[in-house]
Amino acid sequence: MWLGWNIVWLGALLMGLNGTVAWASDIQHHHYEELVRALFVVQSECPYITRIYSIGRSVEGRHLYVLEFSDNPGIHEAMEPEFKYVGNMHGNEVLGRELLIQLSQFLCEEYRAGNQRITRLIHDTRIHILPTMNPDGYEVAAKQGPEFNGYLVGRGNSREVDLNRNFPDLNALMYYYEKTNGRNHHLPLPDNWEHQVELETLAVIKWMQNYNFVLSANLHGGAVVANYPFDKSRDPRIRGKTTYSATPDDKIFKKLARTYSYAHSWMHKGWNCGDFFDEGITNGASWYSLSKGMQDFNYLYTNCFEITLELSCDKFPPASALSREWLGNREALISFLEQVHHGIKGMVYDNNNNPIGNAEISVAGINHDVTTGVDGDYFRLLLPGTYTVTASTSGYLPSTSTVTVGPAEAIQLHFYLKVAPKDTNLTQSHHSKKNLSSAKVPLNLGPR
Repeated sequence: MWLGWNIVWLGALLMGLNGTVAWASDIQHHHYEELVRALFVVQSECPYITRIYSIGRSVEGRHLYVLEFSDNPGIHEAMEPEFKYVGNMHGNEVLGRELLIQLSQFLCEEYRAGNQRITRLIHDTRIHILPTMNPDGYEVAAKQGPEFNGYLVGRGNSREVDLNRNFPDLNALMYYYEKTNGRNHHLPLPDNWEHQVELETLAVIKWMQNYNFVLSANLHGGAVVANYPFDKSRDPRIRGKTTYSATPDDKIFKKLARTYSYAHSWMHKGWNCGDFFDEGITNGASWYSLSKGMQDFNYLYTNCFEITLELSCDKFPPASALSREWLGNREALISFLEQVHHGIKGMVYDNNNNPIGNAEISVAGINHDVTTGVDGDYFRLLLPGTYTVTASTSGYLPSTSTVTVGPAEAIQLHFYLKVAPKDTNLTQSHHSKKNLSSAKVPLNLGPR
């Protein structure tokens, strides 16, 4: 067990952990230095399955450290999906930060104990954990502490910018393209975007560009609900009115949100923090419209499907509440992570069995494509059912297959593309990459 912990026996929990004894600790809040120390302790305890790397620095110079779990740390293995958890995006919403530290320790401990479920997860998934996206904001909030922390103190970064209103607004471009049958994925970023976002946001976007993430969740506080895209309404804002804004993958997003909610000890019950959310889930825009948010940006710019998890009524819960919160979220964190292995996955090759990167994978009836990574592999989250899937890229004849997806592991479906004859007129689904200027966004300070 970890140095300095006061271990309390709590009995075996219902996690399907093959009889492994479960423990919980008297969890404490971690300032930045303590957080970094905790991550390096995990790395030293499990050196062969972990790696620590920094994706950049905050405005005040603090590293944004990620702890990676994999049987081959630092290496992307073809057809092994990449997953990420992001915590503490709002500096004063601290539970996610502590849960991700606990999750890191738990994964290491259970792997060392030979837990088959956790071992398989680490061997078959590349897991990236960013406990804090906003370390500067956290330190501001922590100075006041749990008893006196205000609703906004420490929410933004050190420049008091809300990082979940700071990503390029690709929703407006997507909604325009929907009316013109335009591009439905990997939308272009506006000119000079690097200078329009904060350092922390820039670091996360570069992170997304460097890793082909498949599934993700960002952890917040102030409510208890699993929130899924789109966050931004398609309709002009009308005071007091909310409108459901579905993605083309609305059904799978609902399933992902329900996976977390029902595995959580009380989220699925619906009544929390004085609010009611049926099944403990909500569409973001149906709750309230939010512009320039991170989860919508993931979906519109990358292959990644992200949801937002609101995990506590109290944004800065006292240390005495952390153990209960960890036990309430533990199974949900693992169950959601396992969802990255559903749907279909495969490789796209050329005539000579060379992998093709950036090929488009489209599913008939779902107007949102994903692309292959640099190694030619792709991952497409889908519900059980029968689908017609097409792989295409410039200069090659498209290839189409029909596949039936079950409720268990992802079905493997490979494509072999033939070079198109020079006189072939291929109709590609590529559209002009229009630039999008930044727009003024109405102030919205909800939990997300």
